[in-house]
Amino acid sequence: MIPVETEMKSTREAFGQALVELGRENNKVVVLSGDLEDSTRCEYFKKEFPERFFNLGIAEQDLVGTAVGLTFEGWIPFVCSFASFLLPSAYSVLRLSVCYNNKNVKLIGSHGGLTVGPDGATAQSLEDFAITRVLPNIRVICPVDAIETKKALRQIASLQGPVYMRLARIPFPVITQDAQPFEIGKANILRRGKDVSIIACGLMVSEALKAADILSREKIEAEVINMHTIKPLDEETIVQSARSAGAVVTAEEHQMYGGLGSAVAEVLGKSHPVPLEMVAVRDAFGESGEPEELLRKYQLKDTDIVNAAKKALKRKMGPE
Repeated sequence: MIPVETEMKSTREAFGQALVELGRENNKVVVLSGDLEDSTRCEYFKKEFPERFFNLGIAEQDLVGTAVGLTFEGWIPFVCSFASFLLPSAYSVLRLSVCYNNKNVKLIGSHGGLTVGPDGATAQSLEDFAITRVLPNIRVICPVDAIETKKALRQIASLQGPVYMRLARIPFPVITQDAQPFEIGKANILRRGKDVSIIACGLMVSEALKAADILSREKIEAEVINMHTIKPLDEETIVQSARSAGAVVTAEEHQMYGGLGSAVAEVLGKSHPVPLEMVAVRDAFGESGEPEELLRKYQLKDTDIVNAAKKALKRKMGPE
């Protein structure tokens, strides 16, 4: 259950603050911006370390290509922009210069998902997991809250090789604690349940926890898994939960195709097939609107997860 008084904080804000801390601890960290340092919050790093900050303007291919060059001199470049601009525009450079050569470039895609809100479809990235997870060598991360964002950033900096991390514009509920373990590639089970497994990432973990509360009042116990790492996926946890519950729901602020749901389906298909329902954007672009309105319109709320869980349970039970 998420208490009413739960702190709200955006993952982009947490990233900006943690990036400054990282810069103080590691003088090899550099930051590159696509003229969006205010929106991505890497402006905090710019103010404290102007000599390690580079604004390359609205030129995403140059942004990523320059980051690759910096790695040859031992720098750890963090490339910051909107996910919807960075990944599509620089894809060929990301594929060949970064991933093919396994270079130590860290891509930070802010404003992921529908909750960018009034900025509309052109700024709402609903394809970033699909774009990145298909590429060899890259890790793909979507933190659940501000605390987890800071933990993820530290681990990203210590890893060798390319990483993509999605950040969000709006404040999320802070549902984890400093003492909770975090490991890239290892999911966290936030709630135990025996009837259905709900696997979610980012903001949708909060919605999944609320859905689990609703289901519990109807005598349905849902397991809620925070799958903060889309790649490498924690296949062991997925299969164990599926074996126990016998039905799975995935929830993500992303297209239904190619994202977390597809990744989980791949695992279940080869290891332990069970009924699977996906709560995601169904082959559509977003639009301008308030975040809460958009989540409701595109059926990404707790009640939509509840409905998907009941549908999966009905399939688990078989024909009447």
